[in-house]
Amino acid sequence: MDLYLQFGYGMMKLSLEMAERWGGGCTILSPRDLTRGQMGRLGPALRDRGAEVMLDPQFYLPRADHHGLTQHSYWPQEFDTGWFFEGPALGTMLSELADYNTEAQCSRHILPGVYAPAVDDRWFAVHEAIIANATNHFPMQECLQTICLSSESLRSEQQIHSVLERAEHWPVTAYYVVPEHPRARYLVDDPSWLANLLDLCAGLKLLSTQVVCGYANQQMLCLATANVDAVASGNWMNVRAFPPDKFLNPADETRRHALWYYCPQVLSEFRLPFLDMAFRAGRLDLLRADPALESYYADSLFAGGQPSSVVGFRFPDAFRHFLQCLHHQVANARRPSFRETVDAHEVSMIAGENLLEALHDLGVRGQDRDFADGFDVNRAAVGALVRARGFVLDRQW
Repeated sequence: MDLYLQFGYGMMKLSLEMAERWGGGCTILSPRDLTRGQMGRLGPALRDRGAEVMLDPQFYLPRADHHGLTQHSYWPQEFDTGWFFEGPALGTMLSELADYNTEAQCSRHILPGVYAPAVDDRWFAVHEAIIANATNHFPMQECLQTICLSSESLRSEQQIHSVLERAEHWPVTAYYVVPEHPRARYLVDDPSWLANLLDLCAGLKLLSTQVVCGYANQQMLCLATANVDAVASGNWMNVRAFPPDKFLNPADETRRHALWYYCPQVLSEFRLPFLDMAFRAGRLDLLRADPALESYYADSLFAGGQPSSVVGFRFPDAFRHFLQCLHHQVANARRPSFRETVDAHEVSMIAGENLLEALHDLGVRGQDRDFADGFDVNRAAVGALVRARGFVLDRQW
């Protein structure tokens, strides 16, 4: 499984640096956060560093009004569901998108997909119109069809199976799955939601397609058990968990952000004052990332002083550390067989849970980024996948 970069605000320098460090990779460009000119310059610069480039049209909410999106020439100035998808307007948008993809030197093309409050005949008609029109503008063997599902849709087994039944007849070879987390939670606490996401991704893979899951965080390492090809993640929370409202103009964009440290061995993130609790107990070493992950970005936190007093650890360091660690974790998550992948996931759950309990005893807690509840959620979801599709995945890995 590969880690792609989900481009977010302030990621131009970061994406170039990671592409150079990783010797390639893939970056999914964000029109919300980039002008056309910036994409036309960044794409070739990433390609020069050996990276693949794709462009997410971010057409999830056709009536979105975020100024970053509406500035683009492909974005419809007026939108009406009936005439847009049944008339020439859709073809005009796809033609403009093809030009954007060419300018950014995209090697594969993400087709637009509309957010599904519910999966129904109307939603299917929209996506089948997109696929039918896309054949005139994109080589279909290089396209990923977007499947963007609401949290409620993902809680419905019936709706997931409807998507899989319909997708069996779509002439695409790859999918870009964008799942909305329930109750806008960063770490999902609903095992049914996660079990259905695994089932959806595994079902798409069994159609002999490629699957990329966007807007992912460390909890989505379990997608390796569904044989997913790649997950995409980035710097801020809104590119690690899909929030539809990020595509609407906010009333106030000023926010104060806290600084977090990612502890990969427990799949949790901690604010620096909580690292101080381990420092006080003389056990700060428990939180240090394994050197095999090759992340030196947080070394200043472990140089001997109280972590919250360290001035050399800032947001860029936290983002680089998170992505570098996740890059290695993602690469190691999928094993040569389904059973080996499931077993490796369970071993990581046991080790992480035991260590996190020890950290809790020291007063080190991750608040809403603490994975304490996630271990059972992931176990339950992977167990459901084993029961539902294990026999087939064992033979079609």
